[in-house]
Amino acid sequence: MSQNQKTIAENRKARHDYELYDCFEVGLVLQGTEIKSIRRGKVQLKDSYISFQKGEAFIKGMHISPYEFGNRFNHDETRDRKLLMHKQEIQKLEQSARIKGYTVVPVRIYLYKGLAKLEIALAKGKNLHDKRESQKAKDAQREIQKALKNQY
Repeated sequence: MSQNQKTIAENRKARHDYELYDCFEVGLVLQGTEIKSIRRGKVQLKDSYISFQKGEAFIKGMHISPYEFGNRFNHDETRDRKLLMHKQEIQKLEQSARIKGYTVVPVRIYLYKGLAKLEIALAKGKNLHDKRESQKAKDAQREIQKALKNQY
């Protein structure tokens, strides 16, 4: 993460439920007051996912709260938003999702030079025992760090 990136929301559940492989930075097509709500941090990625239609990528289920100071032309909170990607990237992700059984999930949304960017990843679902193993490894790493911290 570089200096001029500000993370707005992160999808921690995606890191827990999926094994993440390739990551992509994509832009979002937003309407009116959506960027103002994103800048205030009023966005949730929890139950969102990426779908493909007619050679285009869309994020579905991403919730952007209405802007408090907006008027009657405020945006719909959970509308489908188009993702801005290169055609080759879209084709690669679509084929991986369709043929190889991968899923495309949003990982985080952040601001980069004033623009809202979305980080998406090609992912494969974890089984219950995989989740337990990764939790054990994380706990062990935490214990090691704690012991090293107390040692000095």
